Amino acid sequence: MRTLADIGEDALIARLVALAPAGEAGEGPGDDCAVVDEGGEMLRLLKTDALVEGVHFLREADARAVGWKAVARVISDFAAMGGVGERFLVTLALPGTMEIAWIEDFYRGMGDCLAKYGAYLAGGETSRVPEGSAAVISVAATGSVARGMAVMRSGGKPGDGIWVTGRLGGSLAGKHLTFSPRVEEGRWIAENLRPTAMMDLSDGLAKDLPRLAKASGCGFRLERGAVPCSEGCDVVRALGDGEDFELLFTCPPDVDASGWGKMFPGLELTRIGGLVPESQGESLAGGWDHFA
Repeated sequence: MRTLADIGEDALIARLVALAPAGEAGEGPGDDCAVVDEGGEMLRLLKTDALVEGVHFLREADARAVGWKAVARVISDFAAMGGVGERFLVTLALPGTMEIAWIEDFYRGMGDCLAKYGAYLAGGETSRVPEGSAAVISVAATGSVARGMAVMRSGGKPGDGIWVTGRLGGSLAGKHLTFSPRVEEGRWIAENLRPTAMMDLSDGLAKDLPRLAKASGCGFRLERGAVPCSEGCDVVRALGDGEDFELLFTCPPDVDASGWGKMFPGLELTRIGGLVPESQGESLAGGWDHFA
């Protein structure tokens, strides 16, 4: 009998979404957030995410930093659509032996992130897991993006340049608990650089770039020497560590990005390749897969 480890995360998702009804175009799975058109000037964004002890954090990690991460991961997905997060729901599934002080510090960290990015806690749920099981924290949220500003993964075209914010690699050294979601950067990109596709880098460039290209019906060519690496990281780690939470996007080849440095001094913006026809693309190995 085949198992999840046999097929991997992307194949699992493709099989599962085929088994349930989907909404209108843009409302179904496949992007960083679901986009719902309710009329008016703003589009509604929907997102859910989860942190699992032993996968996304360790019990001995600073609880306040883990709480920050739980919210920041979701805000990063809103930023990848050119939008902002607004209302958050949190479900805790915890062993009864979990320390109260740890959970309180976790909520303080969530509160830090919510306050910084103008969002708030709207509700949630608590449940118990069997003793010896990992703690599971699920975060769901709504957000919004101005009509005409939402950036999907599926709009890239051959000839578009591939760009990335910041530097990649280093999550295993603690970066995954201290990152800042690129909210203002995502909005600026959506308004100024005519992006054709965008997503955030959660599973590593080696995993996420092929996903973006595939969603756009394209292949890609990566200039490995151009990939911006975090201090102490080589290109292998920059491609595969994951949990960078930088923005990966594509733009027409004639885009003028000269205003970036003035708006975001100290944060790199780097062209790392281009989209090509699907038959001419290359492949990448590495990155994070929950089941591989």
